[in-house]
Amino acid sequence: MLGDSLTAGLGLSPTEAYPTLLQQHVDAEGFSYEVINGGVSGDTTAGGLSRLDWALDGDVRILVVALGGNDGLRGLPTEEVRGNLSRIIEVAKAKGVAVVLAGMEAPPNFGRSYIVSFHQVYPELAKHYHVALVPFLLNGVAGIESLNQRDGIHPTAEGARVVADNVWAVLEPMLTKEDRR
Repeated sequence: MLGDSLTAGLGLSPTEAYPTLLQQHVDAEGFSYEVINGGVSGDTTAGGLSRLDWALDGDVRILVVALGGNDGLRGLPTEEVRGNLSRIIEVAKAKGVAVVLAGMEAPPNFGRSYIVSFHQVYPELAKHYHVALVPFLLNGVAGIESLNQRDGIHPTAEGARVVADNVWAVLEPMLTKEDRR
């Protein structure tokens, strides 16, 4: 899982972070995958790209890319976001690694055209590269006070469960029966 503070589980115990919760789903269904939490707080798509070799080291079968939130918070150009995510997907696919792209939304403070342009990056990349898409990582969590920490950005433990379910809905169909224990 290549991500930012949402993946790292900022403000949560390691057992409450959504990658740990995904591991619980994997184990409960009898799959023999190990979920590695490669979340780094503050990371951007450029930071994720710089860590890609590390993230793909070993027997990696599926890479969940959950980056872009910090790019959006900083108002980084959507062309830069698109370019970095494209490169991550291209490198992973070239190594035979399946990709799940987790979509993110931009905050409203940069205007409607930026919000729309940012939103379009994820579904367009998923379609272009034929990769699985979680339309919005924080679906069912963003904007819901009870599911977010005081900063209004990072999920609570309960919110992380919703995020894990969002990812699991896309990830589970990619796991094969041959990969069961």
